[in-house]
Amino acid sequence: MTLPGVNATDIPDDATPAPVTGPAALEVRGLTKRFDATVAVNGLDLTVPLGEFYALLGPNGAGKTTTLRMVAGLLEPDAGEAFVMGHSVRREPTAAKRPLAFLPDEPLLYAKLSAVEYLEFVAGLWGVPPDAAAPRAEELLRWLDLWGVRHQLTETYSRGMKQKLALAGGLIHEPRVMILDEPLTGLDAAAAKGVKDLLVDYVQRGNTVILTTHIMEIAERLAERIGIIARGRLVAEGTLDELRTRSGDLGATLEAVFLELVEQP
Repeated sequence: MTLPGVNATDIPDDATPAPVTGPAALEVRGLTKRFDATVAVNGLDLTVPLGEFYALLGPNGAGKTTTLRMVAGLLEPDAGEAFVMGHSVRREPTAAKRPLAFLPDEPLLYAKLSAVEYLEFVAGLWGVPPDAAAPRAEELLRWLDLWGVRHQLTETYSRGMKQKLALAGGLIHEPRVMILDEPLTGLDAAAAKGVKDLLVDYVQRGNTVILTTHIMEIAERLAERIGIIARGRLVAEGTLDELRTRSGDLGATLEAVFLELVEQP
């Protein structure tokens, strides 16, 4: 199963991303956010290159969602800076947001719009021409198994259907960087597999996925690199094998490695 607009034959079974040059998909320098006396994100440094599937893991309250909201320009940092494709989120917000899609854990839809109307609206916000947006929306809705309910109001959708429509909205302008906060929440097994396949295809085309998840199996199977955040700081980063080496157990599951590393001072 491939991303709409891409032929399966265009992606060989042993496809590997071509070498990527230019700015990183995401660069975070000294990012800091406080809420009253609580430091949610504490001088975070992070770099994710273009063309990588990256998982950002951490316990509840570690600062994952706060970090992603600052990267998406939805929350003002107290210090530090984030760059998307080389553009400062603070100083060049329009240029930084243009290649970006951010999907929060709670789908943000308009209850009184149908799926078709919602995608038409989102495409218009991104400046996608109607003659390009309409076939793109149809491809996405068919691929995500929402075409049959395309004229129903989104307020009638289940949580899983809303999650899939939000994903379609994130893809409508063909972003280079997609940030997903718990993207598989509310999806059944078949729908979750379809979304995972879509994201893998998206990365194979040279784009970047950065996701948070509490489902370790997703990160273990999909992510090329994994960052572990605790107490607002990046405490470990690398491939699964590199993280295993750091934890001292070369045969450990990601869950075991994660628990070991977040407990380290």
